[in-house]
Amino acid sequence: MSLLDKYSGPEDLKKYTRSDLNKLAGEIRELLISVVSQTGGHLASSLGAVELAIVLHAVLDTPRDKVVWDVGHQAYAHKILTGRKDKINTIRTFKGLSGFPKREESVYDAMTAGHASTSISAALGMAKARDIKGEDNAVFAVIGDGSLSGGLALEGLNNAYYDVKKKNFVVILNDNNMSISNPVGRMNRIFTKLRMSNFYTGLKYNTENILNSIPMVGKPLTKIIEKIVDRTGAMVVKELGNKEYAGFFQDLGFSYVGPIDGHNIPLLMGAVRYAKKFNRGPLLLHVLTKKGKGYLPAEKDPTKYHGIGKFDIKTGDALKFHQQKSEYKILHRKLSKHRRF
Repeated sequence: MSLLDKYSGPEDLKKYTRSDLNKLAGEIRELLISVVSQTGGHLASSLGAVELAIVLHAVLDTPRDKVVWDVGHQAYAHKILTGRKDKINTIRTFKGLSGFPKREESVYDAMTAGHASTSISAALGMAKARDIKGEDNAVFAVIGDGSLSGGLALEGLNNAYYDVKKKNFVVILNDNNMSISNPVGRMNRIFTKLRMSNFYTGLKYNTENILNSIPMVGKPLTKIIEKIVDRTGAMVVKELGNKEYAGFFQDLGFSYVGPIDGHNIPLLMGAVRYAKKFNRGPLLLHVLTKKGKGYLPAEKDPTKYHGIGKFDIKTGDALKFHQQKSEYKILHRKLSKHRRF
């Protein structure tokens, strides 16, 4: 029996070993590829965010801690991990799961989304309400590098320092160097400089060597991760101070952590655990992921697989309309019953 077959909810993640979590990530990717090949949907973004979804639910106390996913293109793995595994094959179908986060579907969906650039402002409102009520839960906004260029996202960044000056508020920049297609503009140049920094390449090399030397077999990862954070010290969560380009976020009042490898589960867990405990104002955690990861056609052409109809898994080719015609007719009959004239 696979791990996914036995999986019952986010509490399971807190008991898994590093090996278990990596295996679970692979099984989730296989399921996503299988499902989206039959239903169509936003595949490439969700494939890139699998480890991020796993780590957020493993480290945070969801749904008490809030995670707001921008747009929702990245959130298919989140749905699988939060009680909708058995319905994921209905995503984007008539009376099936929504292709976006939807509060009516699950208590784990903190906000109903469907448009880009909304997560930071929405999460900031939740954090402000939390503080007014005297609560202490963490609030995380997950946003892609493409969505971060939107005006509402910049408005949220602009307001965050004054609204949560001495409280916990985290923005995770899920940076896959892609919007729907290749990004353009000055902000992309800023992110490119950060991705190529000596800090990132050195961090990746050093932490991977340390992590690979720590035995994980049969030990709960939540205990091991504390040792990892202690041993790697500043390497895992090093704040870049006033270095060039990170200053863009720091000038807005954010502490900046990163960039870090978004597919290295122990490293990502250490950074998210640090971010959750950080209570000196807003923090931006810069995570690098690969759009389409785990499915070669999507890795080679992430634009095509950003949003795709039904496709052949072996070839990656989209199915032609006549191959889906009978299913469209069935759907048309179902929708006709609900029309009002």
